[in-house]
Amino acid sequence: MATKLYKQLLDNLTTAVMLIDDRFSLVYMNPAAEMLLEASERRLFHVPVRNWLMLADEDWQLLGEALEDQRPFTKREAKVRSLSGHQFTVDYSVNPMVQQGEKLLLVELHPRDRWLRISREEELLSQHETSINLVRGLAHEIKNPLGGLRGAAQLLQRELKDPGLHDYTQVIISEADRLRDLVDRLLGPYRRPQLSAVNIHVVLEHVASLLEAETGGEIGLVRDYDPSLPEFAGDQSQLIQAVLNIVRNSMQALQESATEQPAIKLCTRVVRNITLGSETHRLLCSVEIVDNGPGVPKELLSKIFYPMVSGRASGTGLGLAIAQTILAQHGGLIECKTVPGETRFQLLIPLESLPDNLPSGMQPQLNKEIRRD
Repeated sequence: MATKLYKQLLDNLTTAVMLIDDRFSLVYMNPAAEMLLEASERRLFHVPVRNWLMLADEDWQLLGEALEDQRPFTKREAKVRSLSGHQFTVDYSVNPMVQQGEKLLLVELHPRDRWLRISREEELLSQHETSINLVRGLAHEIKNPLGGLRGAAQLLQRELKDPGLHDYTQVIISEADRLRDLVDRLLGPYRRPQLSAVNIHVVLEHVASLLEAETGGEIGLVRDYDPSLPEFAGDQSQLIQAVLNIVRNSMQALQESATEQPAIKLCTRVVRNITLGSETHRLLCSVEIVDNGPGVPKELLSKIFYPMVSGRASGTGLGLAIAQTILAQHGGLIECKTVPGETRFQLLIPLESLPDNLPSGMQPQLNKEIRRD
């Protein structure tokens, strides 16, 4: 009776639990462990753990020492690969046991990927909000005296009787205008989104047509669309600007690196149950913009969404910052992953219900020319 109760308790735990014998073969795993490791207990029973669980050599050494010396230990943020090839991060605790003279190891696995992602996204959103607020405060402080400077230069030009001196006042006026334009770009999309029913594929096709016109077909464009994506409430013009900023960033990286057979891939999918900041969304639209360029330098990866940070000598460092601001206004987020030969920007946009007051049929349906490659 007690044995059945203990097994029932273990089977109903949300923590993944495994029992391993002294030959490092599986004796027991609960349903939570089956879900985490993507394999059933029946399939893995008495199969050597090394055959289906990929751990670092250091971890296997620690397990051997725990079994031999009967010494418990805990490992934080260990990388684990299941039999199916899925890699994930876990915290795990190992407690030695002796049952009827046989040495056993009780292993508890706590998945960390979800919490690490939430922590990383919260940090990214916090850093972006802080940097944007700082830049906007500075931009306003710069913009206020610019108007007075320009006006004073115009008044001075009227008082100068020598036309040859007008060149100097024109320099002041033109530089004031240039600084004003820069400040306006720093301020970014200051207006709130004008919500309407948005089809994300219409947004992507608009950007794709601009890319093809600018490059003359020199950069290959691959589409991988999920036609089941529904419309959502958003500002189409702002989203076009956000996607265009990222696509142009990829285009310029490919051109400046002289990448052979340069290509940009546009991919859409539905993702489920993702937490952005402190809010969990049941459904989100995922847009991935992938290029085969040299990648983002490691030292810049954590800073690329900051204003005025650019990996190119001619870059202003505003495009990605503005794109992140636009996504934040839509309750979304942009993430970047990069390795040499592939840079992947992922835009996550919540698929919230459309407001009741939106006119029906106001957004055109998916263009028939859009195809899935």
